[in-house]
Amino acid sequence: MEVLKLIEAQREYFNSNKTKDIAFRIAQLKKLYDAIQQNEALLENAIYKDFKKSKFDTYTTEIGPLYNDINQNIKNIKKWSAIKKVKTSIANFPGKSYIVPEPLGVTLIFGTWNYPYQLSLAPAVAAIAAGNTVILKPSEVSENASNAIAKIINEHFDPEFFAVVQGGESVATELLKYKFDKIFFSGSNRVGRIIYEAAAKHLTPVTLEMGGKSPAFILEDCNLSVTVKRLIWAKFLNAGQTCIAPDYVLVHKSIEKQFLERAKQEIDNSHFTIEDDNYVQIINDKNFTRLAKLIDPSKVYCGGKADLQSRSIEPTILHNSSFNDEVMRDEIFGPILPVIVFENLDEVIAKIKSMPRPLACYVFTNSTSPKQKIITEISFGGGAVNDALMHIANSHLPFGGVGDSGIGSYHGEAGFKTFSHYKGVLEKGTSFETPLKYYPHTEQKLKWAKRIMGKLS
Repeated sequence: MEVLKLIEAQREYFNSNKTKDIAFRIAQLKKLYDAIQQNEALLENAIYKDFKKSKFDTYTTEIGPLYNDINQNIKNIKKWSAIKKVKTSIANFPGKSYIVPEPLGVTLIFGTWNYPYQLSLAPAVAAIAAGNTVILKPSEVSENASNAIAKIINEHFDPEFFAVVQGGESVATELLKYKFDKIFFSGSNRVGRIIYEAAAKHLTPVTLEMGGKSPAFILEDCNLSVTVKRLIWAKFLNAGQTCIAPDYVLVHKSIEKQFLERAKQEIDNSHFTIEDDNYVQIINDKNFTRLAKLIDPSKVYCGGKADLQSRSIEPTILHNSSFNDEVMRDEIFGPILPVIVFENLDEVIAKIKSMPRPLACYVFTNSTSPKQKIITEISFGGGAVNDALMHIANSHLPFGGVGDSGIGSYHGEAGFKTFSHYKGVLEKGTSFETPLKYYPHTEQKLKWAKRIMGKLS
């Protein structure tokens, strides 16, 4: 079905009010759960072909979180969809007021390649739970995973309700010509700006999930063994191709040597190799070449080897790094970890505040004061104290960026809200009517208006 006809068919389907029925939404979410479950092997094989992602990582970072997401939405959809009563002002006596959540309509979701199942289907789960129709365009970069998603969705769902459209830039450009009621995008800042500009022409609301240079603070009083273990796992999971991976670390000078030694040891102990199913390839030659150029041999503390034939780059730590290095210009999005040493916390906070706002920030410390200082003074999408990445595993926390790292959030109820409009309704009784607002206006009416409207609550 061509793009315009598909959009028109989905708009007609939405206008039939079928998707507003809670039982219908729950049934569709259960159907999606079953479709994923029946095709786990297909999903595992497809993503392995793209960049050698293991069954373990595919389940724990892609399929498992989707199951949890679907289950949470099914469990809470009635509560989230319920009409909520609110107070009514004295000016509207007698009356009652309430808020009605309603779906936005026909939604367009752009998935991305680094977690092609989770970052394509999790927004779709939220959109379905909120009562919308969905057109999903997975990333063409992870071609096999995209094909698997298309096969599963297009074989199990009516295209008028939920359809996958595949293709590259030309298909995305074609989609963006038309009016949608919501656009959700996961990907780079560069492409996010293009999406935002296209959406503005139709006054379409957008949620943009992008990235940025997410810092990790390693303070002198942290539990260094736990810190290193959690940080190394978070950085090199998916070969660093994670939007909320620690992009660089800021290590207090007093523990620089110990940190570097422990980090190298943890990398050695983790056996980050594709053969052991503990590592993945860089997604394509283009990204491999970009990353390889960022490795300054004079600053390699450990790792540094890159093999184009296997598209593999060793977990690499760069020491003696500074904010002026080439590797610090843009988000790395790969297995390269610059280590910047600092002594004055105020100075390094000021530097980060001068940079684009990151998607994540991590603080490793056992002290309250510096923890609160960093969390309060630095603006970032979300983060963790004494851990990294794991805030994304708590669906009770909204996940999203701020500034250059994104607009809006999702996960759990935040996702339901992202794909909903909250309609405020005043229902007025007819048994009584105050003459205050009606003409003619008098000095006495003005006095009463000042008493009522100017009074502190």
